[in-house]
Amino acid sequence: MGSVLGIVVIVVGILASVALHELGHMIPAKKFGVLVPDYAVGFGPALWKKKIGETTYALRVILLGGYVKIIGMYAPARAGTRLVGRSGKPTLAQEARQGSAEEIPAGQESRAFYLLSAPKKIAVMLGGPLMNLLICVVLSAVTMMGIGAPTPSRTIADVPTTVRTSGGELASPAYEAGILPGDTVAAWNGTPVSSFSQLQQLIGATPEGEAGVLSVEREGARLDLTLTPVTGASGGRIVGITAGYEYVSASVGEVASANWQMLTGTLAVVGRLPVAVWEVGRSVFTDAPRDASGVVSVVGVGRLAGEVTGDSQALGLRDTRQVVAVLLSLLASLNMALFVFNLIPLPPLDGGHIVGALFEGARRQVARLRGASDPGPADTARLVPLTWAVGSLLVAMSVILIVADIVKPISLG
Repeated sequence: MGSVLGIVVIVVGILASVALHELGHMIPAKKFGVLVPDYAVGFGPALWKKKIGETTYALRVILLGGYVKIIGMYAPARAGTRLVGRSGKPTLAQEARQGSAEEIPAGQESRAFYLLSAPKKIAVMLGGPLMNLLICVVLSAVTMMGIGAPTPSRTIADVPTTVRTSGGELASPAYEAGILPGDTVAAWNGTPVSSFSQLQQLIGATPEGEAGVLSVEREGARLDLTLTPVTGASGGRIVGITAGYEYVSASVGEVASANWQMLTGTLAVVGRLPVAVWEVGRSVFTDAPRDASGVVSVVGVGRLAGEVTGDSQALGLRDTRQVVAVLLSLLASLNMALFVFNLIPLPPLDGGHIVGALFEGARRQVARLRGASDPGPADTARLVPLTWAVGSLLVAMSVILIVADIVKPISLG
């Protein structure tokens, strides 16, 4: 039941991210006067829909994405453009132009997307990815500043009766000295202790066989207790206490640094995406192990979320607060991936449309500097064959990753 909860949380989070991504496109498009007749979360038959103003909002059956329909994406062909192929049928580009023109209602021709200036086109297409980036930053801030990270505190959580050393089980020095759970460490050999890690360093520096004085606060009183550290099984000096923990909030700078690291890491992953997908596919059809840090599909993200909520103790998660933090971190990472991936400069991704707008703006600027006439909107319909090719590759990539996440999933354990 716990694992189902994690999956549900991630699914809802992904749908919310998709919905906000599409809002990122729709809001500037409407602001610039473009006609936007449809906004939907999901595909297929509508479970719910309502028309508000000019736009019909819908929730559809297949919850695997969403879309916003922006009218007039492709400009009409310029004079001299080849409109038919060798077979005598319209080219893919011309079919796209015709379909785009047919979508525009009579009398609304001036509200087509292709008539926007290049900067406005960029704003519309960049709005979706920027929304994902904003979601990532907000979730990171909530996780790191609002929830915080569990950090060992100076308050002692447990004092076992024995400790494991290189020579076997011995009586715990702390237990023998009378240290109790709930005591707060104040000093070691008179040196004030500000953190549990500092205490570990001070104990570790104590020579073998030499006693030390651990000062603790108990019910408002300070106690000085003498004990002799022993060498633990791992080779370090120990006294036999387990630290409690407290949640420490990060600073704004730490949140910014974490997001920068997430961005550069995601860029590195996307940069080697073809190789990464190939390796995943090879692991499915061979005995090759799957890279635990490799790419996953939405199904894989859901499985990881299910592990977080279903077996949190085995993963070392201390409490519900930390479980929530991990789920939010997963969603933040996913939104960073959506931000970077959608900016790949290939259609049908947002980055492909942005490149088309940049080309259009550059061409118009060159014409203006040369004193030539305005060349008009870029004929981005010519990129439709590339759009189909890239779209097919994206579908194939998704299928490979989904199959891998089902038959050879990555685990957090």
